[in-house]
Amino acid sequence: MFRLNRKDDSNRTWLRHAKHLLALTALAAAGCNQKTAADAPAGGGPPAMPVQVQIAQAVKIPETTEYLSILKSRHSATINPQVEGQITKIFVKSGDRVTPGTPLLQIDPLKQEATVSSQEASRAAQEANRRLAQLSLERAKKLYEAGVISKQDLDNAQSGYDSAEAQVKALDEQVRQQRAELRYYTVSAPMDGIVGDIPVRMGDRVTVSTLLTTVNEPGALEAYIYVPADRSKDLKIGLPVRLLDETGSAIDETRITFVSPQVETDTQTVLAKAAVQNPKAKLRIAQQMRAQVTWGTHDGPVVPVLAVNRINGQFFVFVAVNEGKGTVARQKQLKLGDTVGNNYAVLEGLKPGEHLIVSGTQFLQDGFPVAEQVQGTAGH
Repeated sequence: MFRLNRKDDSNRTWLRHAKHLLALTALAAAGCNQKTAADAPAGGGPPAMPVQVQIAQAVKIPETTEYLSILKSRHSATINPQVEGQITKIFVKSGDRVTPGTPLLQIDPLKQEATVSSQEASRAAQEANRRLAQLSLERAKKLYEAGVISKQDLDNAQSGYDSAEAQVKALDEQVRQQRAELRYYTVSAPMDGIVGDIPVRMGDRVTVSTLLTTVNEPGALEAYIYVPADRSKDLKIGLPVRLLDETGSAIDETRITFVSPQVETDTQTVLAKAAVQNPKAKLRIAQQMRAQVTWGTHDGPVVPVLAVNRINGQFFVFVAVNEGKGTVARQKQLKLGDTVGNNYAVLEGLKPGEHLIVSGTQFLQDGFPVAEQVQGTAGH
């Protein structure tokens, strides 16, 4: 009987310990469930992701367009022959420095030299006729004074001399013209400058419309900008122009100084010129450059380049939107303009005051809960 009572007491003690352990386990589980529920957002969704946002503001955005431009000398002479013929000598090469009167090319002068010789021979023959007519006139005067010949004979002698004199003067003028034309067969530099490209070669036959070369004065240049005709109504003198290198960096900032009054029929473009000072002669004649014309400015938002996602050729950003139950990320499609520093100009899709998400966008999806950390204002 004693042993039986001890065994019952042991069983009751074990049961009490087991119940106590189960109660502690239940309390611990309830505490964990309450903590998890407190950390989760309402509705049992994923936890809010902390993101940095910028408040989009309207800034002055320049409206620009890039065109291909060609640099030309502001003081340049195009050299065309004044006579036709075959090139026999080329005295210079591209890049040579020349002064006024420096021979550039020689066109075969043999035919013209023969013409000059023929004219000089005709003049010499006529000069002999004039001397003969002069002697006849002097003789006629003496005979008339002696009463041997009539006044008509004297007048005839005078007329013969006057005709011979006129013919000599006419031949003199022809000889001068032919000699002057002979000088055109040697093409010379009209001014100080640097010889440009020489597209012709020895043996080529040239006409008065053939381009032989150019002589360009170094230093100041002009950018020739060809603007499509449909934009010509906005062209005006004084518009800002930036010349850009291949990396997009500005080489020179200038303004339009000339606008052509007519459209080029072949290209349907309007020529605009901008002066380029080029003080260190880093730019070259005939160099092609990108010219950025600024048409004006307008107010609009900008977005950092790194905040923009591109999907299937479309541009998107995420904005933080408070929808009452919490702040979530919403994806918005944008229409972008040119870059302004490290930002894109926004043409459509974003309004000033919206909260633009600028961090962690690669982990976001539309409707994902976020916790905002305001970084600054987009555009500053």
